[in-house]
Amino acid sequence: MRETGSLWAATAGERASHDPLPGDRDVDVAIVGGGLTGLWTAWYLLQRDPGIRVAVLEREHLGFGASGRNGGWCSALFPQSANALERRHGRDAALRMRRAMIDTVDEVARAGASAGADFDYAKGGTVLYARNAAQLRAARSDVADAAGYGVDALELWGPERVRAAGTRRGTAALGAAFDPDCARLHPAKLVRGLAAALGARGVQLYERTNVLSWAPGPSTRSARAGGRGVRPSVLTDRGTVTADAVVIATEAYGAAIRRTHRRVLPMYSLMIATEPLPDAVWDEIGIAHGQTFADYRHLIVYGQRTADNRFAFGGRGAPYHFGSRISPAYDRVPRVFRHLAATLRELFPQLPDLAVTHAWGGPLGIPRDWHAHVAYDPVSGIASAGGYVGDGLSTTNLAGRTLADLVTGTASELTTLPWVGHRSPDWEVEPLRWLATNAGTLAMDLADREEALTGCPSLIARLVGPLTGH
Repeated sequence: MRETGSLWAATAGERASHDPLPGDRDVDVAIVGGGLTGLWTAWYLLQRDPGIRVAVLEREHLGFGASGRNGGWCSALFPQSANALERRHGRDAALRMRRAMIDTVDEVARAGASAGADFDYAKGGTVLYARNAAQLRAARSDVADAAGYGVDALELWGPERVRAAGTRRGTAALGAAFDPDCARLHPAKLVRGLAAALGARGVQLYERTNVLSWAPGPSTRSARAGGRGVRPSVLTDRGTVTADAVVIATEAYGAAIRRTHRRVLPMYSLMIATEPLPDAVWDEIGIAHGQTFADYRHLIVYGQRTADNRFAFGGRGAPYHFGSRISPAYDRVPRVFRHLAATLRELFPQLPDLAVTHAWGGPLGIPRDWHAHVAYDPVSGIASAGGYVGDGLSTTNLAGRTLADLVTGTASELTTLPWVGHRSPDWEVEPLRWLATNAGTLAMDLADREEALTGCPSLIARLVGPLTGH
């Protein structure tokens, strides 16, 4: 296995470099974090007000985090299932959230094209293989739930349809659920194309600028008294940015900032990519361009056929690190890379010998209740979004549109969605969160083994499911 870093970084072309913050600045909106949440927010702010002054502050380089390293699934998935959303917010709210997520898959294509970005977008849907009796029950349940809500267009594929898709010597699947609302894309190309469009439109993009803290604007008392008070500000190692609104878009890296340390837990997900395969091999295994795939195991895996005919395949299994530590060293876990390569071979045993050419990883942001959020307090001027739990490639776009409406005071259906204003509880102090998180990862692995052995839904998974948004 050649472990040469991220496939996306290696194939996205030359990355433009942006200067650090040159000193104190005054803008209309300051955005902390140069990932897709921050970039999409800047993009839609310009749609609402072309003259708005926006600054994006990034500690590393734009797209350094999950935005530039993810699995390339632009899906309608939301961390909370429709059932969980209904239990918490009511049926109408759940339906509106599902419709918004489905529309977002196409909106990414529309907005990306408007920005002039070329990011290998192809909408082919997701095949979710059911490879044992318990997984087949889960597939049938998902399709039945989708039919009950009447929004998602999931289909149940029987073994004949799965074999017709080319898996008769592959996954040995008993069936599959097919979700048409998913696209494949190249995340680093999207980040770079969007950043180039923003820079050309006057957005101030600052890299290598470490945000130390931020301060809210006027107190509730001074606002009610009619006084403007002190405007929100962002303190960095290179100067202070004062603004009318500050957007916090740090996702997993919020765990490295004292004031948001327990708001999000950084959980690592790792990926591999293979050498390109001939079209005939892809025809045999039945995965078309634009199509993504997974199965119904609890310890999640995810894959896509890239534009240049590689497998890009990832999954969970890396440990959570005590104290929510984040380090480049944690991006590489040889044991997990070997497991991913073996799992890919397990899914498609008809594959020829092929080299793994790239291996990489990074942290996801997980809130305590696995519920993503968008929020804005017009009194303090502080806005935020995140907690995507790995479903962020499309959800960041919805967050950017919603934040733009909230910050500019634009009334829209987006600002009434149930994730707006949601506040997740903080994570427990250590060592409780270290013990619970790593025990949860182990439990999901045991649940998969149990279901493969018995063919029955796992009791372990049933107990853990409500804690993970299901």
